[in-house]
Amino acid sequence: MFHLLLAIIYISFISLGLPDGLLGAAWPTMGPELGVPVSYAGIIAMIISVGTIASSLLSDRLTYHLGCGKVTAISVGMTAAALFGFSVCDSFWQLCLWALPYGFGAGSVDAGLNNYVALHYTSRHMSWLHCMWGVGAAVGPYIMGMILSGGGHWTLGYRSVGGIQIVLSIILFLSLPLWKERKNKEDKTRGVGKPLGLLEIIKISGAKEVMTMFFCYCALEQTAALWASSYLNIYKGVEAQRAAFFASMFFLGITVGRALNGFLTMKFTDTQLIRMGFVIIFAGIVVMLLPAGEGMSFIGLILIGLGCAPVYPCVIHSTPEHFGEEKSQAIIGVQMASAYVGICLMPPLFGLIANHINVSLMPIYLLIILVLMAVMHEKMLKEVHRESKR
Repeated sequence: MFHLLLAIIYISFISLGLPDGLLGAAWPTMGPELGVPVSYAGIIAMIISVGTIASSLLSDRLTYHLGCGKVTAISVGMTAAALFGFSVCDSFWQLCLWALPYGFGAGSVDAGLNNYVALHYTSRHMSWLHCMWGVGAAVGPYIMGMILSGGGHWTLGYRSVGGIQIVLSIILFLSLPLWKERKNKEDKTRGVGKPLGLLEIIKISGAKEVMTMFFCYCALEQTAALWASSYLNIYKGVEAQRAAFFASMFFLGITVGRALNGFLTMKFTDTQLIRMGFVIIFAGIVVMLLPAGEGMSFIGLILIGLGCAPVYPCVIHSTPEHFGEEKSQAIIGVQMASAYVGICLMPPLFGLIANHINVSLMPIYLLIILVLMAVMHEKMLKEVHRESKR
């Protein structure tokens, strides 16, 4: 049963990734058809993020009362419904409406699953599970790119991914007895205390720093995911369908990197792997800044993806160690919320920069975010170390 549940969790992480790259891959086609500026993709991403922030902040309470299994199954079903909603939209305002359940379905399941794995499984499983997220995130835009290349409509891309989500949701509902069996062990680990409030969490040493770090990480990742196609299409002159395919290589870099990271966790600590990731991201940004053609941009995107690979899973897996198991669900919930605040604000901000200045500034934008993220990580480690000595 233990291994069957682990397989179900792997499937759940695939479902988390499937919708993430769709908007960026489809937008060069969607935007002109809907008659809206390129920057409007940022508005959709921002609305999705608002829903995700809200559900992430509620994750501690929802998981406490319902259990991780039910929260996961319900959330994936909600996301599937939103994807089908996108597939019947013919105007921008309709996309805005469906973006709310689209985002709300992601937050609680993301926080709940990550904490569940951090408590019950080793660091290598955390990396490999997030590798499965990368599989989903790469498959999503690849499906969209193939449909667009074949002359299909972008709505078919959303409908196709929505159908996959429905199947995954059914599997999760059927697996609920397995989750119930492990929920008893989870409750013993967490204790009987009530979930922590936001103000209580912020007062914990290192919490503000790790929240800022997650803000930066997802700001960097999603800015690259959302605007890579437009950057290649507008600045590098790559045709829209080919640009969508190239953008999927960013997620391929994350996926391959997390597969490798699972093995590296057997030799290196979470902190060491996070620092390695920062260095590789920096290298990828430098490559994108070189005055070369689309080939170098292609390599740069893969390097940025490889660098992103260890950061997210290693920070999450180390959360119970840094902050204590009894506080880990609450901390991971606000980490997820902070991450999606970054998604909500930073990709749309770059959309304004692209619209009013130049889309070519994307690598510089990513570099600034990377520097802040690295500084916050080191400061968080110092705060946690100082608190452990008291």
